[in-house]
Formats: sequence, C-alpha cells, structure tokens
Amino acid sequence: MTIIRVGLDTSKHVFQIHGVDENEQAVLRRQLRRGAVEKFFAELPSTRIGIQACGAAHHWARRLRGLGHEVLLMPPQSIKAYVKRGKNDAIDAAAICEAMSRPTMRFVPVKTVEQQAALTMLGVRDMLVKQRTMLINAIRGHAAEFGVTAAKSLPSRKRGGPKQITELRGRLASDQGVPALAREILGLLASQLEAVNGKLKAIEARLMAWHRHDQTSQCLATIPGVGPIGGVSFALKSLPSRKRGCRTPKPFARAGTLRGGSASRRARTPRQADTGPARSAARADEDLRRRLVLGATAVIQQAKRGRASPWLLGLLARKPKKLAAVALANKMARIVWAMMVSGETYRRPAQA
Repeated sequence: MTIIRVGLDTSKHVFQIHGVDENEQAVLRRQLRRGAVEKFFAELPSTRIGIQACGAAHHWARRLRGLGHEVLLMPPQSIKAYVKRGKNDAIDAAAICEAMSRPTMRFVPVKTVEQQAALTMLGVRDMLVKQRTMLINAIRGHAAEFGVTAAKSLPSRKRGGPKQITELRGRLASDQGVPALAREILGLLASQLEAVNGKLKAIEARLMAWHRHDQTSQCLATIPGVGPIGGVSFALKSLPSRKRGCRTPKPFARAGTLRGGSASRRARTPRQADTGPARSAARADEDLRRRLVLGATAVIQQAKRGRASPWLLGLLARKPKKLAAVALANKMARIVWAMMVSGETYRRPAQA
C-alpha cells in the first residue's frame, strides 16, 4: 500500500486523517488524539499532506515538514466545495484530501516562527487599540453624566481625539460638582488607559523595528495610504505564491467587499452562483481590506489639498468620496500585489 496523499483535519483534541493510494482509493482512515499525531506521521513514509489554513495550521505544517513530509495549506473557502453531505470530521478530512489534488487549487505559504511572532504583535496591537477606544468612550460617557465634556479634537488638529482625554481628566478633577466617588472610579479607567497606551507604544516600537529590517515592508510603505503598519501587515499576510500562474491579488483583493456603508455595498464584487441575479461576496482578509480602505480614505483627505494623481481627482469629480475610497483601495491592492510579485519599487504618478 502506497499512500500518495493525506488530508488532515485538525482540531483542539481529536485529529482526523484520510489517505488515498495511487488508484485514488481511500486506504487510510484514522482518528488520532493530539499527542499521537507527530508519532503517527513520524512512522509514515514521506507523502503529501493537506491541511486547512485555520488556527494552528502553520504550527502543524512546520512540525510535519520537519518529519520529511510535503505539507500544503489551503484556504477554507477552497475546500468547502468538496465537502459531501452529512458534514463531520471524517468528511472534512476527505474533502481536504480531494481538494489538494485539484490542478487549479491555490495554496497558502507556510509562515515561519518569526513571521507568526510578528503577526502576533499585529493582533495584540489591534486588540489594544479597541480597548483604548472602549476606555475613552467609557470615560467620556460617564463624565458627560455630570456635565463634563471635552472636544474630540482641537480645531487645528484633525486627529487629536485620544489626546483630549487629558483635558477631560483635568476638568473632572477641578469640577466640584462631580462627586468624589465618581472621580475615583473614573480615575481607575484613566489609569487603565495610561497602561494601554504604554503597551501600545511598546508594541508599535517593536513593529517599527521589524519594519526597518524587512525589505518588502519598507518597499510597500512607500505606497500612499499604506505606511509602516500596513507594510508589515501586507508583507506577513499576503505572501504571494508564484505557483500555477497566480497573477491576481486573491488574498486581499476585492477591497470593495468591505462590509458596511452604502458606498461599499455598491462597490462589492458580485458573486455569480447561477443564472439568476448575482449576489455580493466578501472573501478577502477583513484586516487587510480595512487597512486598504482606511489608507485610501487618508489619501483622499490629502487629495482635497491638491496632492493627488489625475486619476484620483477625476474619480472624485464624478463619484462620492466613500465610493472613490473603495475604488482607490482596490487599485492599491493590485499595486501591492504587483510590487510583491515583481519586486519593483513604487513609481509615484505625476501630480495633477
């Protein structure tokens, strides 16, 4: 018996294995506990193993590659079409085994430990930014109950919102109409906010250090609207594969599929399922799409001052700003992908 292909369905505790021989007949069906997976594959002759690109998939890919196997990661949406009725772990493993044999299948590059560590920094930074926003909103909301408010930003600064919390705290301390208990409790939120800000600065310093040592990230950061954090995100999450004629930015293209907002709904890429009306689809990485649209919005803010390409100024003259931001985000996605695949540097268009 020669096993040519194995589909591995991972989980927290129980792993399902499905293997086929050269005649495409199922010859291996087994359920393993987590601790027995490495021992089993260490005794199995070298073969091709397919895994769905989900939580801990890159960890298992590195472990199994270390045992001499060829490991291929596949996007979950690419495997869904091969899942038969009565979905369970065994059927999922069979679907993975079937999907990896398709000549048009797209595979996800396996990330190194260093890349996973940098991705962890990005994830923790996003979480801390959300916590900071929650704390600021909580302080503002509770302070407003006592009639103490502060402007979200200074007239001369358009991005001073978080910094105005210091002014609000000063008003809370000096306002005798605020009870001492309320000042004490809001002080707890303020101290937590300071701690979150300190952690954010530390993580951003580490991200900038990683950015300065990564050539791809530095190259992508030269694109207007991307910046260092965006460059790190694209460099880590959008590793382009040159196999099987991959020419389109599938991992993060279709920036217009960002959910929410009437302009983005109109700009969604249609998904044609049958001969009936097309339905909208959102299949790209949400974080990358969010960064693309936010970066495009920042570029449009600069375009108001006359610093923009003729293409963008012409688009803004014909379309609403939100729709133009989604269109620009789609264009930025393709620029990022072209630069990552070709290795070329960004060439700034002529100013209008």
